[in-house]
Amino acid sequence: VQLQASGGGLVQAGGSLRLSCAASGRTLSIYGMGWFRQAPGREREFVAAIRWSGGSTYYAESVKGRFTISRDNAENTVYLQMNSLKPEDTAVYYCAATRRVVGDLRHVEYDYWGQGTQVTVSS
Repeated sequence: VQLQASGGGLVQAGGSLRLSCAASGRTLSIYGMGWFRQAPGREREFVAAIRWSGGSTYYAESVKGRFTISRDNAENTVYLQMNSLKPEDTAVYYCAATRRVVGDLRHVEYDYWGQGTQVTVSS
């Protein structure tokens, strides 16, 4: 499975961005997909995830109510709509996919990773 992320950029606080992650290859093996982020000097952290079948979603507390994850199964693409962005959302965002069938996608090992896309929120 290959993942291609796009959509990052520079935005002012309060603005919006939409990230996309296109999956290719053996996509039938994917159980869920997620977004993670890593800010300078900090560990990578979970942001959001979605089950490929059924569409159940999971969010980090810090982004609930502001970010929305969705998927287009026909296009094998996952989106992360980010609204009301804050300077603390500044990070490199990574998409990832897992084959593991688990109940909570926040606490699973992800098997495939895309390249990061930079999101910078200015104050």
